[in-house]
Amino acid sequence: MTAKRWVKLGHILGAIGLTGALLAHLILLSVAPPPEDLAAYHAIRVAIDSIARWLLLPSLTLVLTSGLAALAAHAPFRDQRWVWAKLLLGLSMFEGTLVSVQGPAQYGAEITAKAVAGEISVAEMIPLLPDEKDVLWLVLTLALINVILAVWRPRLRFKRMEPAPTATPSGEQS
Repeated sequence: MTAKRWVKLGHILGAIGLTGALLAHLILLSVAPPPEDLAAYHAIRVAIDSIARWLLLPSLTLVLTSGLAALAAHAPFRDQRWVWAKLLLGLSMFEGTLVSVQGPAQYGAEITAKAVAGEISVAEMIPLLPDEKDVLWLVLTLALINVILAVWRPRLRFKRMEPAPTATPSGEQS
């Protein structure tokens, strides 16, 4: 298998893991018991944190590194606007995922652990819980747009500037 195929395989597997992790996070949030059922709610929050830590972040890293490797190794990609759009969306997803998905997932597990340990009450915990559903949908939408761009590959190329003709000493253009 060529290096190009390995990079493509890594990119595809990373995209599958990324979208799967986002969907799993959304599903767990939607089936979570109310926070008042502290033990069960904490278990869901720990599962969400584990998915974010062990599937979401590695998948996102794999998608970004393999995408950058493909851009560096395959010169024709550099002339394609869809590739640059994917890069910008990918960097936005990376930042959004770190700040608005992974961070709240970790914080949710930590704050519920404090409630389970009796350090804070459930009433104090509830307003501190992150509500990440909207951001999850946004990041998932960006991921799906990236997949659509990769499959559709619109024929939008940057136009190369041709050098201007130069005049020779006899007045003719070359």
